[in-house]
Amino acid sequence: MEYTTLGETGTTVSRLCFGTWRFGKESDGTVETNREDARELLDAAWDAGINFIDTANVYGDPDGTSERWIGEWLADRDHHREDLVIASKVYFPFNGRGDPGPNDSGLGRKHIRAQIEGTLERLGTDYLDLYYIHRWDEDTPIRETLRTLTELVSEGKVHYLGASSMAAWKLTKALWESDVENLERFDVTQPMFNAADTDDVGDYLDVCADQDIAVCPYSPLAGGFLTGKYERAADGTVVAPDGSRGTLSDLFEDRYTSETAWNVLEAVESVADEVGATPAQVSLRWLMDQDRFPCVPIVGARTTDQLEENVGAVGLDLSPAQLERIDAARGTDDGNYR
Repeated sequence: MEYTTLGETGTTVSRLCFGTWRFGKESDGTVETNREDARELLDAAWDAGINFIDTANVYGDPDGTSERWIGEWLADRDHHREDLVIASKVYFPFNGRGDPGPNDSGLGRKHIRAQIEGTLERLGTDYLDLYYIHRWDEDTPIRETLRTLTELVSEGKVHYLGASSMAAWKLTKALWESDVENLERFDVTQPMFNAADTDDVGDYLDVCADQDIAVCPYSPLAGGFLTGKYERAADGTVVAPDGSRGTLSDLFEDRYTSETAWNVLEAVESVADEVGATPAQVSLRWLMDQDRFPCVPIVGARTTDQLEENVGAVGLDLSPAQLERIDAARGTDDGNYR
């Protein structure tokens, strides 16, 4: 395993982060990762050298399941809490105690305070290494949110702050507020970013590059599209294996399979053939090789075999020409991303 510093935090993490959003999650009546499989995956991640785990208070059915399973695993492990870097999130309505009340969502002081206590209890830890705001709260001034989060850092309950999906101007506004009010700032972001998705994230990533913010992208394999397991039918639709994301979600085709995405997949597959790797490994290495900001992809493998394949990306060496070929297929060969 390779390791890198997480932006300007001073914390060292593995080049891959293990994402646990599937833990206990039900999709059309199917549990994507059950408790036993979750423990096996956490063991495999640890054995592979992954020390960075990502979760959220609303992951799993009911909410809190993912955090609770991680906490149970931690309690049974024969190593120190300090060996791991654990991230969780706050924003969405939390229904772990029943129907959510009027203050059971958002980024107001009351909800953040309640949720950090629940998260720490479920994880069985005194602190989080990284606490993300899961979304931007239009109804709460960012000053209140940042002041509350700064208090958590001062109290030792949280080490660093992160921000998930939002517009570039909102991230900029939050950073400005931190500077002006002398509050803790966001050191890590978690956007959806992968080789196949060419939605306009350029401005957002420009902010991250300029402000030395680490990027931990979710959906780094475009929901499995960049593994090469999907085929294109004659009518342009996607042929998906049973049980894959393409069959579990009606949004898959609209979100991941544009004309550009197919061109990117072709470029990724050609590079994979050249280096003796899989398309998934090449796609993850392309992210890790971003040179404008530290990039630590979040992998959410469903099996230990998938996780082992993902970890294989760490030892991969792609040439500048191969990376540029993928950039060109994206339409970003002008260096906007690299």
